[in-house]
Amino acid sequence: MTTTTTGRLAVPGATLHYEVRGRGPVLLISQSGEGDAGRSADLVGRLTDDYTVVTYDRRGLSRSTLDDPARGVRMAEHGDDVHRLLAALTDEPALMLGCSLGAVIGLHVAVRHPGQLGVLVAHEPVAPRLLPAAGRAHHEAELAEIQRLYRREGLAPALKAIAGVLGIDPAGSQAEPGLTPQPMTPSRIANFGFFIEHDFTAVIDDDLPVTELAGTPTRIVPAVGRTTPRTVFDYRCAQELAGLLGTEPVEFPGGHNGNTTHPRAYADQLRGQLAAAP
Repeated sequence: MTTTTTGRLAVPGATLHYEVRGRGPVLLISQSGEGDAGRSADLVGRLTDDYTVVTYDRRGLSRSTLDDPARGVRMAEHGDDVHRLLAALTDEPALMLGCSLGAVIGLHVAVRHPGQLGVLVAHEPVAPRLLPAAGRAHHEAELAEIQRLYRREGLAPALKAIAGVLGIDPAGSQAEPGLTPQPMTPSRIANFGFFIEHDFTAVIDDDLPVTELAGTPTRIVPAVGRTTPRTVFDYRCAQELAGLLGTEPVEFPGGHNGNTTHPRAYADQLRGQLAAAP
């Protein structure tokens, strides 16, 4: 059984909880949505023979506490958190898998801390700034409307709306068998609340310097889910990122949440992309 080391790191405005497993080059996984350090357990368990896998609770989620919970969060702060966490764990360029919101965090690190990431696999980044102006405004308005829906009617209708916007199959009907159950615990419900109230605002107000992405020394791999509808927001963001970098998106198993629904096949594809020559 792989040993898990846990730690806490003080960063400006928050204290982060993180977990480290495995051996080999450092691979940080920044999860999507409400996901904390344990959300991608099935994927992590298939990577620890080859990598030192780092997972963490984003600030505001689970055990990563904010000094002032009412203040919210900005995407640049999420990026700085990852920068500080990696700096505390390794002096070498790290590998990173960023999923959805986590992919946007990785893009911030790649631009603002050149050389800290050797490779970033950016799976369907929810980054409206990657889109042409009309698409950007449309999807920012969609996110703001989901926030209003959450405040009016609660979590269930908001989750349905999120699934529609991102092309997620809420039933996970094509998922691999034998996955670790992920019940809707009070902690997970609270994380969804923070995600919708504060991380949505961080995405809408994001100042990601898109024009600088092509010049970063990080090898950025835009990734898409094989079953993600080609018309949805997150898929289009990955396409735009690939166009900006002069490459093509790489297909991964499953859809927007393929890292949790197809961990076996996803781990195999991830290894290949991390090891690929520049």
